[in-house]
Amino acid sequence: MTQRATMPMILALLVSTLGFATLIFVQEATSPPLVYGAYYAGTLFALYLAVRLLLPHSDVLLLPIVTLLTGLGLVMIFRLTYDVEGVENLAITQAVWILIGSAALLFIVLFFRNYERLFDYKYLFALAAVVLICLTFTPLGYEVNGARLWVRIGPVNFQPSEFARIALIIFYAGYLAEKRDLLAATSRSVLGVQIPSPKYFGPVALVWAVSLGLLVFERDLGSSLLFFAVPLLMLYVATGRLAYVIIGGLMFSGGALATYLLFDHVRVRVQTWLDPWQNPDAEGFQILQSIFNIADGGITGTGLGAGFAQTIPEVHTDFIFSAIASELGLLGATAVLLAFLVFVYRGIKISLLAGDEASKLLAYGLTAMFALQTLIIVGGVTRLIPLTGITLPFVSYGGSSVVGNFILTGLLLVVSEKAGRRELGKEAR
Repeated sequence: MTQRATMPMILALLVSTLGFATLIFVQEATSPPLVYGAYYAGTLFALYLAVRLLLPHSDVLLLPIVTLLTGLGLVMIFRLTYDVEGVENLAITQAVWILIGSAALLFIVLFFRNYERLFDYKYLFALAAVVLICLTFTPLGYEVNGARLWVRIGPVNFQPSEFARIALIIFYAGYLAEKRDLLAATSRSVLGVQIPSPKYFGPVALVWAVSLGLLVFERDLGSSLLFFAVPLLMLYVATGRLAYVIIGGLMFSGGALATYLLFDHVRVRVQTWLDPWQNPDAEGFQILQSIFNIADGGITGTGLGAGFAQTIPEVHTDFIFSAIASELGLLGATAVLLAFLVFVYRGIKISLLAGDEASKLLAYGLTAMFALQTLIIVGGVTRLIPLTGITLPFVSYGGSSVVGNFILTGLLLVVSEKAGRRELGKEAR
């Protein structure tokens, strides 16, 4: 392992450690935040060394970016919940979830370096995804803020949809790679639009419809948008057929109108997005406080620990980007978005370098999901689009999201390892 390869990881750790050190002086913390920083730094650096040892040809920037984002999230969660009654231990909980996520990533690296065998069980992954979503309708599921997203098994609470997304991407990657040519061929046209044979498109449409339908009944509109958009993008990449984009756009428009007419909470969110001042002390309060905080940050920010982002309800989950923009300013928020952009760039590069269609689609699907999730939540808290209530990957508080994104990163790393070996073989010839 060269010093040059290790430098991005060291820089990511230094940035996060500096953030924790700053909080000691700004918040006069009685419980040492450096304990969290040391815990997090040791976990992530050990994980980095293990990955470099086991996957020497994998992408060298993915883990440093993950380290930077998780570290920033841990700093902000500690800052926003320190000495706040009822939520003061959330930084500890988040640190535990980071440890679990790191273990999940290491598990993938150890046992799924030959990840292609996952595609042999693609239908089981589709079934598992549907079962995971269905769990919320059992006695194990419960409702939070009007959405039935959570499952409680003993002391553990989690969102099954975070893991169902990954299972579905594995299914779509394996199935679309296998049936790519058949799906690209058309057997008939409707209103001048060429459509494929139902025989081959049917399994994709069935899994798509079932998962979307269940999510709509859960009232999890953020995940519903991801479950709709990511398979559509994968289908277009696999076949190059514009018909899928047109049909998907029409389906999305019709579905969006239907949910607006059928569900009160959707109407409230759209109306709040259009005019938050209509009810500024109730439905509009959260988004207005977000906008005020972002505006207060200006170019350079108020300084870490000096903003008033705690006025935003649930700021450590859905609105953590608003807190970052408030205290680190436009420059800091832009730097965070650039980190997300680099992650997406590396994911797309892995997809392009992969040697087989299934691997390309898997890497692309995982990257597209990561990118869309980031776009949806940042767009929501800045009032660019209606707020959907999903988390900012790696940064927001939430165990299911953190572990799910570590699994996503692990899959990208094993795909990049095989792609890296392939490129090295080409150079040797």
